[in-house]
Amino acid sequence: MPLVERLVGGHLAEKRGDRVCYLDADLGAVTYTGLYEAIRGYAGALRARGVQPGTRGVVVADDSVATVVAVLGLWWHGCTPVPVSHMLTEPEISFIVRDCAARFLHLDAPAAKQLALGARFAALPRLTGDEVRQAFQTGGPAAVGGGRRASEPASFPADAEVLVQYTSGSTGTPKGVRHGLTGIRAALDGFGSVLALTPEDVVLSTAKLSFGYGFGNSLLLPLAAGAGVILLRGGVDVYVLAAALRRHRPSVFFSVPRVYAALLDWTETGCGCDLESVRLCVSAGEHLPQELGERFHTTFGVPLLNGLGATEVVHIVVATRPERTTPGSLGLPVPGVTVTVRDAEGREVPDGAEGRLHVAGPSVMLGYLDRPESTARTLAECGAYTGDIAARAADGSIRYLCRADDLLNLGGFKVSPREIETAARRAHGVADCAVVGSVDANGLEQAIAYAVPSAGVSAEDLRRAITQALREHLAPFKRPARVEVLDALPVTSTGKVARFTLRAAAGRR
Repeated sequence: MPLVERLVGGHLAEKRGDRVCYLDADLGAVTYTGLYEAIRGYAGALRARGVQPGTRGVVVADDSVATVVAVLGLWWHGCTPVPVSHMLTEPEISFIVRDCAARFLHLDAPAAKQLALGARFAALPRLTGDEVRQAFQTGGPAAVGGGRRASEPASFPADAEVLVQYTSGSTGTPKGVRHGLTGIRAALDGFGSVLALTPEDVVLSTAKLSFGYGFGNSLLLPLAAGAGVILLRGGVDVYVLAAALRRHRPSVFFSVPRVYAALLDWTETGCGCDLESVRLCVSAGEHLPQELGERFHTTFGVPLLNGLGATEVVHIVVATRPERTTPGSLGLPVPGVTVTVRDAEGREVPDGAEGRLHVAGPSVMLGYLDRPESTARTLAECGAYTGDIAARAADGSIRYLCRADDLLNLGGFKVSPREIETAARRAHGVADCAVVGSVDANGLEQAIAYAVPSAGVSAEDLRRAITQALREHLAPFKRPARVEVLDALPVTSTGKVARFTLRAAAGRR
């Protein structure tokens, strides 16, 4: 079955076309029938503009129905969408367009950036988000692309490339991750079965469509289930989020630990946050500290499902279950996925031992785009290394320890930055914290802690509190060489802590 049919067309066949699939800031409620007609029109416009099936199209956009139409329209036409955040700089977007050899552009970015990209890639055929929105608002969904409706949607071979997602670049130059049709289907059947979304569910995700986690949250998983999705354009702070939760009353909420912490802080200051409609929250994208997970569940009484995924495996591949969200655990592999913990030579280690997390199954990527050496390092032992250090319990559940490239060697001792961060967060007045490695004057590795104070806490008081907490909870060899206080931690375009920026700052001192 073509992807578009599984995600959208099948619901029309089941007489559910009048159900709302998206609530869009500009277009309001969009039904499955309306979405299907818009996708068909978009595919017709691709054909009219001479875009060849089998090529790649970069979709520069924010979260909107126009973005969804572009992605699914490319699939209908037999092309590979490459979603890219509109928040990236013009040089970053230009790099991706060239790196993936794009033959089409969908532009829905701030005016100056959109104009510059249009001029730089004037030779490429393109459509804009405004064109899609205007068609909805004037001629109806079928008018997208000028009303040139395509015929039947394309069918991809099982091993065909159907999606390219770029890594956030948290360790250097972004790499294009190539996904096959089998991988997309595996994600729907794997984590999709854990979520068990229904047509009655309404989903809200703070992770954006241009991020692998958000792409699954707001497009793949809810559309496959026939659910509804709330799309939030632009930046999503706690004020915007609290208003959206109160107004739209989602039943399933996807976000990252940083946002869950902000909601807790917001609530604890007396502002309140309405989660009464939410039956399940999902956390992924970065490590969820055990204390944060416990605080959230105690405060709101909503199950907080903890998951781990990677761009290289489409979406979440290890997760706690809604009926059993064990604090501090990542839970079990999702159906169809085999997860093992391996040593540096690729051998499985005994339960309880630390090692590199290895994922095998159909959701594993086809490889990195034009980077055979990186592909060979990641794809090994008939699966993929996620770049995480973890341990497996006797019941098969996984405990996350740290990123492999974050592991510190302090005086011959291997130390997880997360362990230091956990101890630092015990101090009063810590709003956020991250620990990275640096080198001292002798070239020896050391740990540097970066902390953000809560409102009303001075930098000096924060340093004293953290120093005391570290003395109480960590052995001397695990303590950071110094504590730096920042107004905010730097983040990547996908909202993760930009540890490479902190490493660079630590190295300049």
